[in-house]
Amino acid sequence: MISCVLVANRGEIARRVFRTCRDLGISTVAVFSDADTGSPFVLDADVAVRLPGSTPTDTYLRGDLVIAAALRAGADAIHPGYGFLSENAQFARDVAAAGLTWIGPSAETIDAMGSKIRAKELMSAGGVPVLSVDAATADPADFPLLVKASAGGGGRGMRVVTDPEDLAGELVAAGAEARSAFGDDTVFVEPYLPTARHIEVQVMADGHGTCWIVGDRDCSIQRRHQKVVEEAPAPAVSEPVRAVIHDAARAAVRAVDYVGAGTVEFLVSDAHLDSGKAYFLEMNTRLQVEHPVTEAVFGVDLVALQIAVAEGAALGAEPGVAIGHAIEVRLYAEDPADDWQPQTGTVRGFEIDGSRFASPTAYGLRIDSGVETGSTVGIHYDAMLAKLIAHGPDRTTAIRRLGAALRGLRLHGVTTNTDLLLAILADEEFAAARVHTALLDQRLSAWTAPRQDDRAVRKSALAAAVAEASSATASATVLSRIPTAFRNVPSQPRTRTYVVSTGSIGEVTVSYSAGLVQHDLENVTVSSASPSRVVLEDGGLTETYDITIGNGWVDVDGPRGAIDFTPIPDFVDPADVVAEGSLLAPMPAAVVSVAVQDGQQVDRGDVIVVLEAMKMQHTITAPTDGVVTQLSVVAGTQVESGTVLAIIEGETP
Repeated sequence: MISCVLVANRGEIARRVFRTCRDLGISTVAVFSDADTGSPFVLDADVAVRLPGSTPTDTYLRGDLVIAAALRAGADAIHPGYGFLSENAQFARDVAAAGLTWIGPSAETIDAMGSKIRAKELMSAGGVPVLSVDAATADPADFPLLVKASAGGGGRGMRVVTDPEDLAGELVAAGAEARSAFGDDTVFVEPYLPTARHIEVQVMADGHGTCWIVGDRDCSIQRRHQKVVEEAPAPAVSEPVRAVIHDAARAAVRAVDYVGAGTVEFLVSDAHLDSGKAYFLEMNTRLQVEHPVTEAVFGVDLVALQIAVAEGAALGAEPGVAIGHAIEVRLYAEDPADDWQPQTGTVRGFEIDGSRFASPTAYGLRIDSGVETGSTVGIHYDAMLAKLIAHGPDRTTAIRRLGAALRGLRLHGVTTNTDLLLAILADEEFAAARVHTALLDQRLSAWTAPRQDDRAVRKSALAAAVAEASSATASATVLSRIPTAFRNVPSQPRTRTYVVSTGSIGEVTVSYSAGLVQHDLENVTVSSASPSRVVLEDGGLTETYDITIGNGWVDVDGPRGAIDFTPIPDFVDPADVVAEGSLLAPMPAAVVSVAVQDGQQVDRGDVIVVLEAMKMQHTITAPTDGVVTQLSVVAGTQVESGTVLAIIEGETP
């Protein structure tokens, strides 16, 4: 019987496993890197063991250190979570060799199915259609192609290639990204079907010959091959197609004597038709990020089942039919105004209505979060902050509940994809379940429109300015009876300008004269004001804004959602001015490589520096023809957002 589990992972999945272990009375051990010191998952565990270093390669991908930590802490089992070493067969062998219980499928199964290349060979031999192309012999008619990492998922090491001349370079780039994320640079290619649906089947099998098919999920809403929205059961699927993918999933389990939780993934064309075609993609020999939607509709705890199977227990009868509908969205720290680059920073606030880690069997809202107020989002790991899951009696109710939760989200300090998630849930194509893997990219321009229009931003800016003035007045020790921004000449009001977290500008003019707040927003009056709350009247409607004021920032939670403001000072510090032609780091990152030297002539588009942040590589190129007059970094340099990487002096016409 398992008594103590070490989770060889971090963030929300570590917290998720700890929660079930607590329910079962099992002690828990966390491992953590230096970058994760003090993170919520570390504090959730009964015991935590430090892994020196911050990069995944130095810490979470070091199986020897993880096993040593388990033995040191007295754990008798290891749960791998997902990502990192979860599909590493050698790690599974080493865990067993150390006398520990591996909570997952056998190493032999991971060898067979953990490699996507080998898995396709097995399924093809069993008569299941697969997508496959030999990169060495691909001809122009085979394009577009999709380059994929053999040893992992989550969009890491994936590239769409439309031009045959780009294939060799994309294979190298994808391999480097896969090596950084999974410790394995093996990649392969397959035909890219942009308008198919991504549907997967959850399986659970024991060591006594029983295999459950625990329904299916749709994961078609993706960006850059990374899932954004998942739901169960997969909507608008004909029963013949559903039967085909369920039977193929069961065949995959039997082909390798699979034991444990796993997911069999398919690309499906015309899923709503009886004649729809399903192609095997891969089998994930681990728990999936999106497992909560399955738990919700089937009323099961998949982690508890994993532990029971690892202890040798036999599964009972099939889990029954799905009840209701569940939808999950992934909340990422990323900036739509900066090509969705991952963001870093400190989470200044994270509050949401609903129950954190709600019961899998209850309708409502569940939140699996890796962060809390005060958490730091760094450069080394995935940009996902949390998963929000809504479960309702039907799909429409689940969409409504999830939308309400996102609208009420109070999250400050990092820019997120919240507005995108809300736009997806409100989209008519999504509402009608007319989804496919290219839908988000096709409609991205419409979906990235900010939720708050200019007037809404300016009302929040007014609330921020009035709260700041109230705070300054309340804390003043000299002339405290005179309001901040007081003007005895009303024609000369003070203009307060803020940079919005989305990159736009919120500007409002405000002054105090004769005891009244004066501003330039038509039909808006300030009903009451304090440093933490401002009430506005707009056309007969009362709106309440909650304000938090910090050093160089103001956070506002209003009727249209959360918004972060950075006040622009009236006078610019000369030290903040950078030279013309400066290439700035778009985010905190590590410099992977530098492709130029001081004094080198470059052409527009030439690679200057390659950065890596949150396991993704980002290429900085020359914006114009010119000469590199300053090179400020070398490979291995850690840079902050806004750091000058290089200066390129453009050619004079």
